[in-house]
Amino acid sequence: MASPSPGNSITLRLDAPSRISITSELAAAVAAVGAPVTALDISESHHDRLTVDITCNTTSEQHAEEVAAALEALDGVSVRKVSDRTFLMHLGGKLEVVPKVPLRNRDDLSRAYTPGVARVCRAIAENPEDARRLTVKRNTVAVVTDGSAVLGLGNIGPAAALPVMEGKAALFKQFANVDAWPVCLDTQDTEEIIKIVKALAPVYGGVNLEDIAAPRCFEIEARLREELDIPVFHDDQHGTAIVTLAALVNALKLVNKKIEDVRIVVSGVGAAGNAIIQLLLAQGAKNIVACDRKGAIHKGLELTDAHRIWIAENTNPEQFSGTLHDALKGSDVFIGVSAPNLFGPEQVATMAENAIVFAMANPDPETDPIAAAEHAAVVATGRSDFPNQINNVLAFPGVFRGLLDAGVADITPAMLVAAAQAIAARVSEEELNASFIIPSVFDPHVAQDVAAAIVAAANA
Repeated sequence: MASPSPGNSITLRLDAPSRISITSELAAAVAAVGAPVTALDISESHHDRLTVDITCNTTSEQHAEEVAAALEALDGVSVRKVSDRTFLMHLGGKLEVVPKVPLRNRDDLSRAYTPGVARVCRAIAENPEDARRLTVKRNTVAVVTDGSAVLGLGNIGPAAALPVMEGKAALFKQFANVDAWPVCLDTQDTEEIIKIVKALAPVYGGVNLEDIAAPRCFEIEARLREELDIPVFHDDQHGTAIVTLAALVNALKLVNKKIEDVRIVVSGVGAAGNAIIQLLLAQGAKNIVACDRKGAIHKGLELTDAHRIWIAENTNPEQFSGTLHDALKGSDVFIGVSAPNLFGPEQVATMAENAIVFAMANPDPETDPIAAAEHAAVVATGRSDFPNQINNVLAFPGVFRGLLDAGVADITPAMLVAAAQAIAARVSEEELNASFIIPSVFDPHVAQDVAAAIVAAANA
């Protein structure tokens, strides 16, 4: 199922003979092993030898080795070095701190730092609310993780989670001009995490919880929302739910179905699955069947998890009790936030006419998107190398931009629905088609529109 991706892009530096056909030979050898060439440059030229840099997308480290072997099989070619472009991007990290004010002379230092800064400190001590106006707090978000549920990699710990949190902070800045910083905690104790975040809160205008495993993430978010006076947003829950709802709104338009009429199967009842179900219900969905590893969740099961109990009480009105494969039969919508390769095209074929499939497990979805598209009217994934990427970056920068601008701490269901509707509205009726149900993450208006929707909902 894996396709060559920029996430596995490599550059190979080669020594090659200077025969006239050499560049076409190199490109053909790489293409022959299924790696699209994205750049080919001659960095050095001599009478009988060339130094060539060839860049291509691969599927894995093993595929990269196959590319190198194919090139070395050519007469006179030797691979000098293979560089992984993703690792090169991450060298030294992806963030830096840049002052917003000039520090050119003693006059600047006297105001930015001592002695002038003491006057600002005294003003905040007298009126703590001034911290939001006179410090970074007004525009700063903590991206907090314990490394227990990172991407699809699982419990890899805080240090290994740092590249993801750096990336998240970069996205905040790029798309909404929000200054964010990674806070990777070396503890997975619920009470300790809550205590640490509360102690850090004076610096920040908001907290974005990230990649914390369920069910601990639910309690951590609920407690912090109750005990802090700044917004706390668990992106794996609410960001995913917002973008999923936005995509579903447009997909249903395309197939001329209404959310209150369709049967929706949700695979995965962790953080994202729970939030998606809640937001779908808030939008008017009536028939949702949630499945975990054992099959459909329904009343009568012996459940100890409070969130599964809530799902059993609020979904599955027909009390369906079969497997995921059985649940797909006749369903209109599949939403997957679970595990890779759970079913094939034969199961998609059993779904209702004009079915919608959102297979969002990363990096490998629940079903092959290309094969699913043979039977479903609309297919979406969480990947950037297929159409209709359901990507949280469409939500969280604008959500926090709006929360910070509105100066509110409470995040309501009305805000989440408003954000989803704002994202969906970025795809016009003229643009809407089976390969374009959700705007590009690079649409500069998305974060602005989401922020405006949050502010309007906050002031309603």
